[in-house]
Amino acid sequence: MLVIFEGLILSFWLLLICVVGIANGPVGLVVFYEQDVKDKVVELGLTTTEKIKRISTISSLALFIPQLTVIPVIVYFYNGVNGFWNGFLQLLGIYMIANLFDRLFIDEWWVGQTKSWIIPGTEDLRPYIPTKTKLVKWVGSCIGYSILSAVLSGIMQLIG
Repeated sequence: MLVIFEGLILSFWLLLICVVGIANGPVGLVVFYEQDVKDKVVELGLTTTEKIKRISTISSLALFIPQLTVIPVIVYFYNGVNGFWNGFLQLLGIYMIANLFDRLFIDEWWVGQTKSWIIPGTEDLRPYIPTKTKLVKWVGSCIGYSILSAVLSGIMQLIG
């Protein structure tokens, strides 16, 4: 039950980053769009390459620092997990709940079906998340989160 709750908290964290990032319009998180959209937004004068790089750094830190630090600490110290496999499974469960939220709610519904992420002047580049990119994100996150869970479980075993 804790794993589900913690997965939902991580999902909420991602949602919060997105809400804050697009508060002044979707250009605020153009970093998450395909390169052709980024190029078009710069060409339209809506942002600059430098701003995109800065937002990329900020959003990456906001997303990955909690995933790499807070989540393992919660699993091993708050949940009281002992052992590699128990930690691996709890970490993977939390990450996969957030992954499902990201793929289904954010990518499929929010970005794909609402107007919240439409950047004026780039409508011809929709869908913003093409099928190939969706497939890469699904496979990459499933494999990546499995590897991350294994690495973090191993590290936590060394620490504790």
